Amino acid sequence: MYAIGHILKEIREESGYPLQEVQQCVDIDLTQLCRIENGKRLPTIEQLQKLANFYNYDYKFLMVHRESDKIACSFEYPEFAIETLKVAEDKVKYGTQYLSLFQNTIYQKPISLESRRYIGSKSKLTEWIMNLIDMETENVNTFVDIFAGTASVSNQAIPKYNQVIINDILYSNNIIYKGFFKAGEWNEEKLNNIITNYNTLDPDTLEENYFSQNFGGKFYEHNIAKSIGYIRQKIEDMKSELTEKEYNILLATLIYNIDKLANTVGHFDAYIKRPIKSQPLRLRLINAQDFDNVEIYRKDANLLARELKSDLVYIDPPYNSRQYCRFYHLYETLVKWNKPKLFGVALKPVPENMSTYCTVKARDSFEDLVYNLKTKFLVVSYNNTYHSKSNSSENKIRLEEIESILKKCGKTKVFECSHRFFNTGKTEFDDHKELLFITEVDEKRKSKSFPTVLRW
Repeated sequence: MYAIGHILKEIREESGYPLQEVQQCVDIDLTQLCRIENGKRLPTIEQLQKLANFYNYDYKFLMVHRESDKIACSFEYPEFAIETLKVAEDKVKYGTQYLSLFQNTIYQKPISLESRRYIGSKSKLTEWIMNLIDMETENVNTFVDIFAGTASVSNQAIPKYNQVIINDILYSNNIIYKGFFKAGEWNEEKLNNIITNYNTLDPDTLEENYFSQNFGGKFYEHNIAKSIGYIRQKIEDMKSELTEKEYNILLATLIYNIDKLANTVGHFDAYIKRPIKSQPLRLRLINAQDFDNVEIYRKDANLLARELKSDLVYIDPPYNSRQYCRFYHLYETLVKWNKPKLFGVALKPVPENMSTYCTVKARDSFEDLVYNLKTKFLVVSYNNTYHSKSNSSENKIRLEEIESILKKCGKTKVFECSHRFFNTGKTEFDDHKELLFITEVDEKRKSKSFPTVLRW
């Protein structure tokens, strides 16, 4: 409904003109005039000029109302209208300067945990997972995320449970968890000053370093690589001047800021063989928090299972032969900063922390894990990527095997959600689903159901 028509009708009636007389004088079809005054049609600019002249009324005033009608009636989401109009006002007011103002605003905001690219990330599934856990479990105080990955599930669990245990075997993920979650002393102003200093670096004045010599022009544009290597060494040099929390925040900040600058499809198994666009490295701090109810480990999940006692364990193991320590070797090298000898086209160090869940031993490892976990509930994420043209994409455990093993532990429910999967172009799979298994553990059933060898 257009308001300009009602305004024109008020002006006409106040002036004492019948509609037919206006139609004859301005040469606008009577039906069109009726529709305009009833708010069903927006007058054209030519029609509005004629009416403004005939009524001897302020044309600018009428045009403003016509344009505002166009804007108001164009909103696809009316609930955002007021905020949208304020932003539009700023864009008109500042013109081309608006983008720089926007960038300054963005760079004042800390980086969220979920903004990282990571294979198998559950950030888009977390709400679905947590809602199901809420509905299907009870009396949960201790929550364990034993293959935490990006820790997006842990992030949602922290405010809900008395104790949250976060574990992953990668050094880089461990540093990230400590930066985002671990309680500890840190000075935000101090870290912002350090970051500001790094943001003023001129890469042309920096010397070549381990990072630029190995990864420059491949995984990163060369000047970006020089800056990364220089900053990483500076963080190490000033470690004695930093608290443990500050050190972890700076390393996690470096990882998160260089993540989207990488010349890759989201991992470091290979780099894209094309010229790399030159762009500045501008750092923002991560959204670091302090939580007293969080414990962080970097252990083999199957070994940690023998040490823990909890109410719920969330299990999101590797699904296929892609080893995470190899996919994210660059971040492992960057965090450890032991400057190892690198091998192959992808410049990987000697393998370490290789997961049996990426091998033919995956089923046996999973069975060993769930048997040794002392918990009330088991919650397992897995997907159904079986029809792959790439052997590396094929699941190492069948869904039927997972369900069979979990049923040995207790009553098991299975839930599914359509979900887009990681694809390098070799896999055609139209019905990809994420599945969630929730098992209420029955210790008597579990002790009787598993092979004797697992009880040793």
